[in-house]
Amino acid sequence: MGIRGARVSWLLRVRAEARERLASARETSSVPSVAPVSPTPDVVVVPGDEPANESVPVALRVGAAWAWRLVIVAVVLYGLFWMISLLRVVVIPIVVALLLAALLEPAAGWLRKRGAPRALAAATILVFGLLLVFGTLALVVQAFINGLADLTDQVSQALNEGRDWLLSGPLHVSQDQIDQYVNKAQTWLSDNQSSLTSGALSTATTLGEVVTGFFLVLFSTFFFLKDGSQIWRFLTRLLPRPARPAVRQAGHYAWHTLTSYVRATVFVAFVDAVGIGIGLAVLKVPLTLPLAALVFLGAFIPVIGATLSGAVAVAVALVTQGPISALIILAVVIAVQQLEGHVLQPLIMGRAVALHPLSVILAIAIGITVAGIVGGLVAVPLLAVTNTAVRYLVLRPDGGPAPGGEDAPPGTVPHDDDKAAVEEARTDAAEAAKNAGVPGADAAGSPAPAAAAGPGEPPATAP
Repeated sequence: MGIRGARVSWLLRVRAEARERLASARETSSVPSVAPVSPTPDVVVVPGDEPANESVPVALRVGAAWAWRLVIVAVVLYGLFWMISLLRVVVIPIVVALLLAALLEPAAGWLRKRGAPRALAAATILVFGLLLVFGTLALVVQAFINGLADLTDQVSQALNEGRDWLLSGPLHVSQDQIDQYVNKAQTWLSDNQSSLTSGALSTATTLGEVVTGFFLVLFSTFFFLKDGSQIWRFLTRLLPRPARPAVRQAGHYAWHTLTSYVRATVFVAFVDAVGIGIGLAVLKVPLTLPLAALVFLGAFIPVIGATLSGAVAVAVALVTQGPISALIILAVVIAVQQLEGHVLQPLIMGRAVALHPLSVILAIAIGITVAGIVGGLVAVPLLAVTNTAVRYLVLRPDGGPAPGGEDAPPGTVPHDDDKAAVEEARTDAAEAAKNAGVPGADAAGSPAPAAAAGPGEPPATAP
């Protein structure tokens, strides 16, 4: 009994203590609680984000915030262009090698799929490409040499006819005035002989840079064809680990855009050269093959290249065969340009890259200002690649596939506001579904991200 009584008394005591604690807790909960005051964190004030000052208008504050940011962006861009201009002997050949690698990569990939080693495939395609280029160049030079004598005679005859027209035409220019202008031209040549000599020395220096650039392009193209994907993976390993998937996938889409652009440009240039070349051949204009080759090369500068080279063909036709032939060649050039602008560009180039014409003109102008003719050649593909990479990183910062899939990089659809609105609405709907927790939905409304591939390597598909 003693032990049982002790247990009962202990249980009663514990129950009484529990009741007291419960009553105390109820009284405490009825009193409004005061949250503990945490120490005020230090506030870091960023220039342009200072607390609002009522004495400064809102528009001025916003303008100042934008101004210092734009100044920083301008300084960075200036430094970038300065470095490119300083290293142009290296940068320009590397860019040209990338364009050539994008053009030759499908053929090298075809050989690799049939069991050829990567080095052998790259070397074979590069050698065949060099043979094709130098063979075509030899034909063009030979045709130019063969037609130069006739062209010189026809130009001399045209100049004599022009002098006779000035003497007997409605302008009534005298022989003394013509001789005076000729003497002025000879005097100018003698006075500027030193400038012309320095220009020749500068040309010799430029020739040395061209030879150096040629070999740099040659070796860079070979290694881009052979080890393009490994080079891209190595470069992305320099970035922080969370940023690697998105940057690698952005590089894959940018490479897809570059290869599509180069192949489309080559096809459009070939059509321009063939169309204008047929017109020159039918009228038997001298230097038909060199002029067609000039049109082909000029077409690599969008919008203005083919027009300028066509103008040269019109000028040759005017000097050698008169105004009737020149007008016919001009009509042929306009017809080819209309075919390119309304058929080839929308159907072929529009699928490779969609850029506003104003952005193309500005890019060409900046490229020519920074790096001359070569800058004009590479400005548009660089803009296209940058456009694709930036749009992809904005749409998919997580590194997943773009809304159009692996074969439709962002920014490569034709410039159509309705299609852009549909694509944007689809992306917004997929993003909303992902945020709502719908299984299997991501920002693109597509399956899980695929492994990113580098330049020169086909994209890896998700299992």
